[in-house]
Amino acid sequence: MIYRAHAFELPADLQPRMQRAKRLEWITVAYLISVVGLMYLVMGSSQAMKTAWLEDILGLFPAISFLVAARHYDRPPSASFPYGYHRVYSIAFLTGAVALFAMGAFLLIDAGISLMRAERPTIGSTVVFGQQVWSGWLMILTLLYSALPSVVLGRAKLPLARELHNKILFTDADTQKADYRTAFAAIAGIVGVGMGYWWADSAAAVLISFSVLKDGYGNLKEAVQDLMDRYPQKVEEDRRDPLIGEVHALVASWPWVEESRVRFREDGQVYFGEILVVPRRNDKLLQDIAAGRASVRKLHWKLHDVTIMPVPNLEDVPEESVTP
Repeated sequence: MIYRAHAFELPADLQPRMQRAKRLEWITVAYLISVVGLMYLVMGSSQAMKTAWLEDILGLFPAISFLVAARHYDRPPSASFPYGYHRVYSIAFLTGAVALFAMGAFLLIDAGISLMRAERPTIGSTVVFGQQVWSGWLMILTLLYSALPSVVLGRAKLPLARELHNKILFTDADTQKADYRTAFAAIAGIVGVGMGYWWADSAAAVLISFSVLKDGYGNLKEAVQDLMDRYPQKVEEDRRDPLIGEVHALVASWPWVEESRVRFREDGQVYFGEILVVPRRNDKLLQDIAAGRASVRKLHWKLHDVTIMPVPNLEDVPEESVTP
């Protein structure tokens, strides 16, 4: 008989935070669609604008992935998926990372070829309200529109991503927070072309591509390691989550436990794990295990599914220090 994990629901105090995150992502999608449309209208033959345009198209991936995953992550476990659907966030994270890395590589090659071929972009003029205007000004205004609201949206999402322990939301927020760099690099390229430096446009495109590729590589590495059941990591930092150390300390404090080992992995926003214990006594073992499991789950909402297994000894179980 197959048994299923507990149905998952965010704590009451975090549910409004999740709703706010969803609203911000819907705003992000609508905003980026407007950015992509405006950039397409004004980019002309500028390589830097083309690169920034493609990066903004890519920027839709994390937001859309988060919204899709948010519709499925808390579905009750089923016979086909007894552990639940938590890893839908990990899959979304991986999908966005692959797209970002692949596009970064393509953009870098494309911009590099343009630079080596000494392709000279032309930025002409256009008529706006009956006035002849240099198209570069329209490009610069569009780039500013693509950057400044993104920074605000990114900063608004960062604390939500930390509280919800949501890596795709954090990646989206962190990328948007740094979007001004892409815009200012592209602006520098356009201004350079206007001043007669033909290579400035392609050089700016190369810099933007490097940024996209770097972000893509970092996200891809994180996503793959999480899917390989890496030790749980803090969302905003490249370090182990001290919560696992707190679990180890809690288990070690139980009077009925002589020796123990803990092991946890990430499933999206939550942790699944096992605790091996060598009991001091066997008279109330079932009650002790039930009480211990409940106390571990109460320690933090991320500790969603915990198995406590009594064993005669831990001679065949490798030991590694866990710092609370």
